Amino acid sequence: MSLPINNDSLKKYSVTTRCYRNRRIGDFLKELHLTEGRATGFPKVRRSMKINGSPDPIFQMDNDRTSFLTTIKINPDFKFEENVEHKSTKYGTKSGLSQDQVTILRKCNVEIKTKKLIESVGRTNKTKFRNKILNPLIKDKLIEMTIPDKSTSPDQKYRLTKKGKILLEEIK
Repeated sequence: MSLPINNDSLKKYSVTTRCYRNRRIGDFLKELHLTEGRATGFPKVRRSMKINGSPDPIFQMDNDRTSFLTTIKINPDFKFEENVEHKSTKYGTKSGLSQDQVTILRKCNVEIKTKKLIESVGRTNKTKFRNKILNPLIKDKLIEMTIPDKSTSPDQKYRLTKKGKILLEEIK
């Protein structure tokens, strides 16, 4: 029986395997949404690193396939600041976004007013909507205001940023 994945195959952009070590465990993990089984994770990580401007990740495993190591090198443009906490939203297979936030991203594919966004997710409280849904998307630069210096303008609309478009493609 040939090994389904080895260090040489991990260097390729897309990793394909047809041979499973334990199909039952694999199916169980897929049902729990802890793995997806289509080998899309490797290209997704590489694509995200490229978008971020970071060096390519390095994937390695030992010969017995008992351990797996991923090395993600720091972006060369990253500036270290002392005594500053850096927080970021988790993106990935489970994007870390609420279903309402994903709906908002999809709606912002075209410029759209706040009222339409609130209606699209069935919310009624404008303040909670802004604080829980809209502001985190703006903070993470996934959407942007069309009139940034007048956030409460009646003509205010929102649209996807380049980063938002990329994330929305990955969520699909």
